[in-house]
Amino acid sequence: MLFHIRMDVQLPPSLSAGEAAELKAVEKARSQELQQQGKWRHLWRIGGQYSNISIFDVESVDELHTLVSTLPLFPYMKIEVLPLCRHPSSIRDDDR
Repeated sequence: MLFHIRMDVQLPPSLSAGEAAELKAVEKARSQELQQQGKWRHLWRIGGQYSNISIFDVESVDELHTLVSTLPLFPYMKIEVLPLCRHPSSIRDDDR
């Protein structure tokens, strides 16, 4: 199942620069691990915002929730999830 996800990050002002840098480093490693597994298929930054648009390829909504909730920045995110399905006018044979 493919999902389009928008993640908006809002770190608390009380977080020190060092704590924020460490959190971002761990987040980067986790996101790259999920990308290497093929679960996090695409990742784009939204210009001028601390936000991204991503495409996840998972077996279920439960798997998606489990994966997203493992992200170190999850407690500081506003997340919007949109399930995707094939459009009948698409010229592609598959979602890969």
